[in-house]
Amino acid sequence: MLEQYIFSGSLPENASTYVKREADKELYEGLKAGKFCYVLNSRQSGKSSLRVRTMQRLRDADVACVSIDLSSDSVQDATPEQWYVGLIDYFIESFDLDVELGKWWSKYQLLSPLSRFRKFIEEVLLVEVRENIIVFIDEIDSVLSFKFPTDDFFAFIRACHNQRVDNPEYNRLAFCLLGVASPSNLISDKNRTPFNIGQAIILKGFQLHEAEPLEKGLSPYFEDTRAVIKEILHWTGGQPFLTQKLCQFMVEESKTANPRTVEQIVKAKIIENWESQDFPEHLRTIRDRILRNEERAGYLLELYQQVRASGEITNNDSIEQSELMLSGLVVKGENKLRVLNPIYYQVFNQNWIDTELKKLRPYSEVFRAWVASGCSDESRLLRGNALFDAEEWAKDKNLTHQDKEFLADSRNKETQEEIAAQKKEAQLERERKDREAAEKRNLLLTEANIKAKRQIRNGSAILLLTLLAAVTLGIFATGEGNKALEAQQQFKNVKKQAEEQGKKVRESQQQVQSLQATANVAGREAQQASKKAQEERGKAQKAEQNAKDANKKVLEATKQAQNAKIDANNANQDAEKAKEKAKLEQKKAAQAEEKAQEGQRNANKSQIRANEANGKAIEAQQKAQEAQQEVGKLKDKLILAQKEVETVQQLSKLAGDLRDKNLTFESDEALRQAGLSFRVNNHNLKQALLLASIARAYKQLNNPKADAEIKKSLEELNKSQKESININQRVQIKILAKNIEGNILENKNDAKALNSYQEAFQIIQKYSRQKPTFYSNEINPFQQNQKEQILSANDIESGYRSLINLLIKNQNQEDLKTVRDSLKNHLYAGLKYSLEAKDLKAKNWEEADRKTDQLVLHIAKREKEGFLDTQSLEQFSCTELKEIDDYWKQYSNGHFGFSVQKDIYKETGNRLGLKPQDWNDKDTENYYNFARRVGWYNDKLEETEGRRQSSGGFMRYEDYIERIKDDPLNPTVRGGLPYGDTLGRVYPMEIPLRGLLIRDGFFSRVATCKL
Repeated sequence: MLEQYIFSGSLPENASTYVKREADKELYEGLKAGKFCYVLNSRQSGKSSLRVRTMQRLRDADVACVSIDLSSDSVQDATPEQWYVGLIDYFIESFDLDVELGKWWSKYQLLSPLSRFRKFIEEVLLVEVRENIIVFIDEIDSVLSFKFPTDDFFAFIRACHNQRVDNPEYNRLAFCLLGVASPSNLISDKNRTPFNIGQAIILKGFQLHEAEPLEKGLSPYFEDTRAVIKEILHWTGGQPFLTQKLCQFMVEESKTANPRTVEQIVKAKIIENWESQDFPEHLRTIRDRILRNEERAGYLLELYQQVRASGEITNNDSIEQSELMLSGLVVKGENKLRVLNPIYYQVFNQNWIDTELKKLRPYSEVFRAWVASGCSDESRLLRGNALFDAEEWAKDKNLTHQDKEFLADSRNKETQEEIAAQKKEAQLERERKDREAAEKRNLLLTEANIKAKRQIRNGSAILLLTLLAAVTLGIFATGEGNKALEAQQQFKNVKKQAEEQGKKVRESQQQVQSLQATANVAGREAQQASKKAQEERGKAQKAEQNAKDANKKVLEATKQAQNAKIDANNANQDAEKAKEKAKLEQKKAAQAEEKAQEGQRNANKSQIRANEANGKAIEAQQKAQEAQQEVGKLKDKLILAQKEVETVQQLSKLAGDLRDKNLTFESDEALRQAGLSFRVNNHNLKQALLLASIARAYKQLNNPKADAEIKKSLEELNKSQKESININQRVQIKILAKNIEGNILENKNDAKALNSYQEAFQIIQKYSRQKPTFYSNEINPFQQNQKEQILSANDIESGYRSLINLLIKNQNQEDLKTVRDSLKNHLYAGLKYSLEAKDLKAKNWEEADRKTDQLVLHIAKREKEGFLDTQSLEQFSCTELKEIDDYWKQYSNGHFGFSVQKDIYKETGNRLGLKPQDWNDKDTENYYNFARRVGWYNDKLEETEGRRQSSGGFMRYEDYIERIKDDPLNPTVRGGLPYGDTLGRVYPMEIPLRGLLIRDGFFSRVATCKL
């Protein structure tokens, strides 16, 4: 049966749907040549699968490899010391180095962590491991979350390359980094970066000529597989995850009554309602990668929008373009960026872009126009309520520099416009007041001019009356002689004075006209002059009667005219002063306005500083709160850590009690679980594991506390459901706890015990696949080097056997068959993992032999008896016998197996299908010949490397296994395995006839099954 298409996680080494790309060749040849290589690409692009396949090829070429997955441990809070200790621990565990890490690390405590790491590479790793060494570091982008700089680590990788000149041993060491990051993200110093001396491995999408493995998987379901795979690659652009997923969809669709086309499947199962159908996550991973940093998300969305709208844009190696490529959404080809495939184009469409941009900023449209203008188009700046809303939105956001500049320019522009509006309003008010003042002055000047003209007319009339009076007085005074002459002379004087007075009045008129600015004063003076002119008219009339009075009046009029001139001069001076004062007031008003504007500017600056100070205060308060919360978390962690230590101490004490009762295996298992608890980071899960182990120890000690402890364990497991935890570990711990609960309940409440075992069994079934793989990576009990491995093979096997016993007791034949089949698969998996090491010396031959015994007894249902009889041999399944034999032959290069033994058995003269009465001495001799050929029997006793063989010529089983380990391909041991307790071992002194007949009968069955 063909494997399913695998699109979640790394593909296994032997996955039939693995697609070889150009990158496979480049990475293998680069690392084989000792180059530093790096594979930096988007998620789910096949990096880990490439690593797994390349490591296998390198190991086949006798290259020592170690893989460090930074995502498997919690490294975000690690210190530099913990980081480098962790790396060294990987090396020690992967290469099985004989180093006590704690003592070795303390020995060099005066050195920095990096110096100690370098010393370990030089003095331990390159000394103990003599093959070429490749160090794979996966998920390298995890270092970006470290709380300490990692530039020195990358500089160290470069230094290892440079050291090759001075220390040739470094030629055997090379590194390969894999992750989702660009070289500049990891280290920006061009003088220290290893990336400018390394080889970049480019992961391209699947090409049609490479897709034969995928096409082969479709062949049972489609006639024209080439057309189907071509259409699939069109939609996915060769993206590995999507391609494998779509292939699987098409296989499933082919089994329906009315199969749909590739396009219909893409739209129905991937594009439409993509967020709810995206499982395992792929499209959401791309989305989250783009939107994870709010400060940069806007740039990435706008860049993607540009690529999508234009079809392609020129690559300029900018940070934004690199980040967009790392999301997987776009791909570079011929120095152009384009959308990778039609699926991405339709899922991440313009509506999606617009929606996300609006979530990022409510002013995105005008912002983009402002940026496009080179940040100079002030018409795009915000004003009024739009600006207020934007500032409210931005309060709790981590804005880009351009966003901050845009909002600041908008606020400054609005402030400037408000000041300009206020200034214009003030200018209009001043102009209005100036117009009113000018109108008032003109009105006053007009009134003063009218009054002055009226005064002149009155003065002229007074002068005329005065002359008439003087003439009349002269006529009447002719008879008086000298008086008449004096009057005449006085008349001349008065006339002269009157002319002068007229001239002065005309000058006053001119002066009055020029003094328009002194309207108020001139008006009052004009009123006084008018009043005095009226008085003069009265006096002139009196002058008709008396010349002296007339002369006196003329003198008074002259004096009044002089006083008027003086008053006019004073009014002119007052007007000039008023004008100067007006100018001064205007200047003061301008200064006051300038000060007001300066005050407004200072007020704005103060407001900005106040806002910044307030922001810093809020930020400081938040940091203080975060620090306080962190302290609280640390206290909580300390309390939990103390509780965990107490639980570990309790389990360790129980291990000692078990050892005191001579329960050595049980004691070791308790200590193993205590050690495994340190691999579990979640407190509830760790407590669940420890409490379950404590409950099992109490059960083994017949202590009634076992019931209470297993309940506590299951309660801790329930608590862990509410937290973000390692699902792999939780699954394993729950299986373990449920099996222990079933063991405790046995013979007390068999019904509940059965439920517990069945729940554990159902979990295993859920997380398992069919043989030969059977176990998923999460619960594989045979891969003990895995960091997250909790369950052992014995844990699962004992649970199966207990469940089988209860089902037999309850006569539940249907479930019994299912569980027995699962136990059989478990034993097959154990046999496979014991044999599958590529190095023959590294295989666990003894464990494989024991697993074979267990399998044979389980298949024959003779586990209780512990051996096979004639009837069980005759009925033994040929299919199962062949499968076991195939395992042995495959993994021993044809050196071991039942069929190999059968052939040697016949070659040494042994007969098949003998009856007890037919056996004779010749048959016994032939059996000895068979035992000599396969190395079980030796005529001459020897002592080899301190190990002495048992007496009687038959080797001790332990010595025989050691001999195979020393040289598995030694022809003197060919066919010696499986040895087979189930068939009856035949040493030391006597060969029981029954045992020989059983083995002869077994070989007869092998022959009957045509092996």
